[in-house]
Order: sequence, then structure tokens, then C-alpha cells
Amino acid sequence: MVSYQMSSESCSVSLDSLWIVGPSRSGKTRRLVEYIGEQVWPQLDSGSTANLMILVFAATGDNRLDLDDRLTRLDPPRGGLLSQTTTPLGFCLNQVSLFWPQLMQQLEIESQFPMRLRPETEQEWASVLWQDDLDRGALSLEGVSPVRLVRQLLDTWALAAASGVAIADIPMILEQGELGSLAKSPDIWHNIGVALKQWRTWCLTHGFLTYGLALDLYGQHLIGDRHYQNYLLQRYQSLCADDVDEYPAIMRYLFELFLDRDRTSLFTYNPDGGIRVGLNADPQYIAQIAQRCHIEDLGNRPNLGLAGMLDLDEIEQVINPLFAEPVHLPAEQIQSLSTISRSQLLRETAETIIDAIHNQHIPPQDIAIIAPGLDDIARYTLIHILNQADISLRPLNEQRPLIASPLIRALLTLLTLVYPGLGRLVNREAIAEMLIFLSHPLLGNAQPNQPPPYWIDPVRAGLIADRCYVPDPDHPHLLDMKVFDRWDRLGYRPSTAYNQIRTWIETQKEGRSQRLLTTPLIFLDRAITRFFLNHTLPYDQLAAIRELMETAHHYWQIHHRLHPNHSPLAQFIQLLRQGAISANPYPVRPTGSKANSVTLATIFQYRSSRYTHRWHFWLDASSPLWLKGGAANLWAAPLFLQHRLGQPWTVEHTQEADEERLRRILLDLLTRVEERLYLCHSDLAVNGTEQTGPLFALVSASHELNYHGSRSVEC
Repeated sequence: MVSYQMSSESCSVSLDSLWIVGPSRSGKTRRLVEYIGEQVWPQLDSGSTANLMILVFAATGDNRLDLDDRLTRLDPPRGGLLSQTTTPLGFCLNQVSLFWPQLMQQLEIESQFPMRLRPETEQEWASVLWQDDLDRGALSLEGVSPVRLVRQLLDTWALAAASGVAIADIPMILEQGELGSLAKSPDIWHNIGVALKQWRTWCLTHGFLTYGLALDLYGQHLIGDRHYQNYLLQRYQSLCADDVDEYPAIMRYLFELFLDRDRTSLFTYNPDGGIRVGLNADPQYIAQIAQRCHIEDLGNRPNLGLAGMLDLDEIEQVINPLFAEPVHLPAEQIQSLSTISRSQLLRETAETIIDAIHNQHIPPQDIAIIAPGLDDIARYTLIHILNQADISLRPLNEQRPLIASPLIRALLTLLTLVYPGLGRLVNREAIAEMLIFLSHPLLGNAQPNQPPPYWIDPVRAGLIADRCYVPDPDHPHLLDMKVFDRWDRLGYRPSTAYNQIRTWIETQKEGRSQRLLTTPLIFLDRAITRFFLNHTLPYDQLAAIRELMETAHHYWQIHHRLHPNHSPLAQFIQLLRQGAISANPYPVRPTGSKANSVTLATIFQYRSSRYTHRWHFWLDASSPLWLKGGAANLWAAPLFLQHRLGQPWTVEHTQEADEERLRRILLDLLTRVEERLYLCHSDLAVNGTEQTGPLFALVSASHELNYHGSRSVEC
């Protein structure tokens, strides 16, 4: 099923290649960088390789930045001149775009130059393409909604492509994987194959590049092409890959190419890593190239953090449901916070952190709160209580729908008042909210070092919306404030702010009628400049505004290619309100006050970022979600692992995989906490169910903190 076959040289050992293996925090990346400086740089300085570079891979974008910084700091600092750092997915996207004309010629397809199709836009257009099949039930699985099914099929193609599986083989693998209980008809797997081929052809014809298509073209066509292989070897002298236990299977094809030609290749591997297993990583398949390298083993078990102080075998035994012997964990290192309700647990967790920072002099940046999953209630409660104590909390890599930001909702409401035909997308509540947040900085003169107040408060905003907003399907609008009695009692500041907002809206409507606003993008830019950018806003709000503009620009580009004469404004607003688009705030590294903050993260986010803290608070320690590692597997992901391609996946296999994942999580997190671990447990979850997850025995075996809160903090 894999299109590209390894050469007969694959059994040979590359003399200059190194496989660095070790647990978390054992110094694998440091050793990799040292080897580059000691062995690889000198090779590139020679006359025969003066024009070549090193191709350097990192598992994620954040890790890539860190690795690039380390290479730049080498002595002499030549990293940016002699190396190119990238991620596996970023590399595939870049190479497919670069060789797009050649690929289209091979496939005999006439196509425009490729344009990236983001996941939320991908789902929208795939739903349109498959709408007839979804409506008549040709594409349907038991208990799966049409929206979720579309996402699952797109993810399945990406998984297959990352594993080197051709799109034609996907139906057979799904059928063999004992997913038959989900099938409503025996033709479902055939129909899925037809739908995916149809989607692939549609993307190629229109020149849209998705993650699935990029991985498919790279693994099935590009990496096996001799001309492309010669290009790589002429451009890159060496290859380095950090944390290859997080890489998709098709990256092995690239690694084998360099090893076959005796090019220096360096790899780091964590046997207990595999954070992305179930998403697209295949560490067991990638690890087979270790036999072709010199192996440098940095240790079998982690010896840093609490992992170096505890008996890890005993830890693993205590979470075994069949283990009944009492175990006493060291009270100085591991303690538990136990409450009945989760709301009480959130409060006690926050107050314990406040006490540690104020009385035990633990800096906020040395504390991390880690949970298998984070809901809005937990996030808001922790941020609110800690902020009241003048402690900042930084959610790590927070991804929330753009529509969750009130500033974004205010901008969308503005659109409905300026552009015709959008009246059904707005109501009085939205108008009132818009007035509140657009009046935030209008009159200036706020007090220094304090957030400026909203000149129109919620009560007055509601009154104005009730009296001055005129709903209309085509032309909703705002009336002058003087239309209702005693308008003067609203006050000078609210009245002035409202008049400024209304006057600005009328000016933009006049500009649109005169064709001065050629696209809604120009209007959004004007609105952001007028109401937000001239004033100090919190970091997360600025990030959301930036993501809105990037998303709108992308959305209009796609629609202009497909329907040049059609404005997708209504569809754009509806897509945002469905919560399909998430903000990805940048820069990814904290600066200023954010650098001196308590970190809040899910298990998956924390492990992926490879952070380390002195103190850990494991929230919801007895939740069953710990078995999933905070990141659920993509649908049918185990069926596309190379060592068990298409083999049936049973309940027993799922249980074994969950237990193995939990073991890796414990080893990794215990290595990343330096001094103290708090297991935060509540008897009842948010929905009222009793929590007896896989770490419940560990909570019971730990020393319970005798908490006597002396601080009263209003939530």
C-alpha cells in the first residue's frame, strides 16, 4: 500500500549517522546541537560542500523556534546561514507548493497555482461537495452527525496520507478494521472511497492545498521521484530530526533517502514519547531506522524531577486496578487536594497557589496547572481568583472560537448595520453588546495604569437598543437618541459615545454606497483602527482581532477564486458563529507580564511544549480523561499505524493503548516537575458523576493537604 519502496541499500549502516535515544529531559536536543557544531559545521565549511545546508526538523512550531535559537547561538553563530529549520508538515506543504507544476504535469491535471485551504474552510466546501450523498444517506455512520462525519472523513484521508497509504486503499482498511458496527449499509466504505477521491480531484482542479492533499502528494508522488531526490541531495548536505517519535510514517522515506546516500543524518528519539500517537505519529515505524545509525543511549529511565526521586515501578503498580497493597508516597513531594465538589476544588487550588506565591515565595512562572481537559468554567474561575490576588494566569496555546471574543461579536454586528441583507443575523442583544464594547475607549482620558471604563454600561446599552434599534431584514439601523423621552437622563458620556458610534456607521454606509468600501475587509480594517488599535488592549483580545483579519482575508481569497462575483459575507458571519474558527495567538512565547505568570495547560499542550516547572497542580486528577492523555485519537487512527495496517482494532486493543499512554504521561510529567506535585481531586465532576479514574488510587495513596484557607476571595 506504500507507493515508495526503500532501496536495497536500506540494510546498510551509515557511518556518520547518529541515533540519540533517551527519556524526557535527558539532553537529547542538547547533544544533537553539540554534534552539529562539532561534526557537521566543519563539513559544510569544506570547499566541496560550501553551497549546501543542513535540513533540520522539529516536531512542532514552538520546538522549531527553540531549536533554531540553539543553532543560532552555536560558536560561530552560523545557524541561520547553514541550516533550514522546519516541521514535517510544514516541509511537505512547502515542497508540494514548490513542485506543484511538476506534480500537475505528472497527474495530467490543469490547475491554478496552489492556495492553502484552512481546516474550517476545508470542511465547509467538502460539505457542499458531498451534500447530496449526505442528504440521501449514502454517507452515514451510526450515531455520527453529518458535520462530524465530514470532519472524520477529511481527517481519515490525512491520516492515511501521513502513513503512506494511497487514497484507493482507505475503504479496504476501514472495512477490515472491524468498524462494521458503524455502517448503515454495506456500501458505506465504497462510498467513502468515492467521496474522498471526488474531494481530492476537486482540490487539485481548483488548486486548493489541504493537509491531506499535501501529505498525499508528497508521499505518493514527490518523494519517490528521482529528479526531486537529486534536488534534495544537491541542496542539503545533512539531515537532522529532533523528537522523531512525533513524526508521521512518510518522513521515514526522506530519512532513508539521506541514509542510502551516506549523508550525515542525526536523530533524537524518546521511547516513552509518542505524544502525537493517535493524531498522525508512528514512532514504532520511524524507530526502525535506528539499526542503520550509530546509537548513543542517554539512559533508560528518567532521572530528573520527581521521576528521579520516586520509585517509578511503584507508581506504575499503584495505578493498576488489581494492585491492592498499601503504598505511602513521600509527603514532601506528592500531596493531594480533595474536595466534594469541583467548584470547591477550583477555589482551593487557586488559594493554595496564592499562598505559595505570597507566603512561600514561589514565583508564578514556577507553577503549572495541568488538566486532561479544560472547560470555560475552570479557566474563568482560576483566572478570576488569581487575578484578584494580582497573579497572572497564562493559558498555554489557548484555542477558543473567535466568536467567544466580545470584540469580534461587536465587529460582526457592525457589518450587519453597514451591509444590506444581513438583518436576520442581528438582534437587540447583539446591538447592546456592540454599544458596550465599542464605547470602551471613545472619549479617551482614562486613568493611567487602569483599564478605561465602558462609557455605555450594560443597563444604558439595553435601553438604547430597545428604543433606537430598528430591526429590518435588509437595512437594520440605529435611530437618533432623541427619539425617546428623557434621553438626556442617560448622561453626557453615554450619549456622546452613542452619537459617535452612530455617526461613524452612517459615514461608512455612505462610503459603501459611493463604492469607497470595495470589500468588507477594508471596512473591518477601518473599524478596528477606529475603535480598538489606538488604545491599549489585552494580549488575547489583540490576538483575536489579528486572527479575525487573517481568517477574513483567507475566506475572501477562497471565495474569489470559486465565485468572483459573489460576496460571502452572510456565510462568513454564520461560519464564525458556529465556532468553527479558533484563534491562535502569536507570538507563541510569553513576553512582559505574561512571562511572570502561572501556566495553565492540558496534558497534551504541556507535553508538546516540553515545559518544566518546580510545582505542578494536576487538576481533576481522578478524571477518566487521564487515560486519553487530554487529546482524543482521531477516528480510525490505529488502523493506519504501519505495524498493524488494516488489522482489526478491538476493545482490548483500546484498553492496552490507553494504559500504555497513561504510563508514558506519568513518566513524562513526573520528569517535568522539579519539587512538588499536588493531585487535585473532587469526588464529583462538573456533571455530578463520581470520579474514580485511573489516578484515583494515586490520589488515595498520597498525603492529603490539611487545608485551612485564611483567605476569602470572592469568585
